[in-house]
Amino acid sequence: MGIFEMESMKAKVLVVIPAYNELDNLARTIDEVKLKAPFADLLVVNDCSRDETAGMAEKNGVNVVNLPFNLGIGGAVQTGFKYALHNDYDVVVQVDADGQHDASYLSGLIDCLLAGKADIVVGSRYLDDDPLEMPLLRNLGIRYFSWLTSKVVGQRITDCSSGFRALNREAVRFFSENYPVDFPDAEALILARRAGLKIAELPVRFRNRSKGKSSLHSLRFLYYPVKETLSIMTILTKRQK
Repeated sequence: MGIFEMESMKAKVLVVIPAYNELDNLARTIDEVKLKAPFADLLVVNDCSRDETAGMAEKNGVNVVNLPFNLGIGGAVQTGFKYALHNDYDVVVQVDADGQHDASYLSGLIDCLLAGKADIVVGSRYLDDDPLEMPLLRNLGIRYFSWLTSKVVGQRITDCSSGFRALNREAVRFFSENYPVDFPDAEALILARRAGLKIAELPVRFRNRSKGKSSLHSLRFLYYPVKETLSIMTILTKRQK
């Protein structure tokens, strides 16, 4: 066990799992996080699911915040940040409920954060030696927005759409007040960098969703690139904090 792995057990760590209709995947995700990061607390933010997502989380002994109406991924994640800030956590790690994020990489993300290398550490599937295969259009979209994000923030970002992220107190405090609502991933990194926060990436391995479907599908898949490009352009017109 490395020195920073020991430090991660001393830090007060919260794993935030935003969830919307993830009954079929959530129990497995919770079990894996508990196994790989037993030092962390877990919080499921139930984004007004229509299934028994909340009940499944409670059955597994996890704290749950039930949103009264659907806020989308941005609102759900920001709720987790506000909870972490209110409860004085040192580190927050965002993990998707669908099981695509391999919890064995949690300690690595936290260790990098505690080493003071960055305020936000992003798990990048594009830095892994065996990256996940994905549909061509989705792959091109991620690469395009990662390129655009890199140009805006002035550093290389390989996976701007990754929601597998560890954040320190400063980043959590910032995002609890400033977080995009709809498709937050690239916009959040740009806002953070313009606010002076440091960003780093580490290689991680993603897995294909075993059940259910992503929120980014059908018409939303066509809407996403237009909306995201316009949102990034809008950010650039605002005064930097």
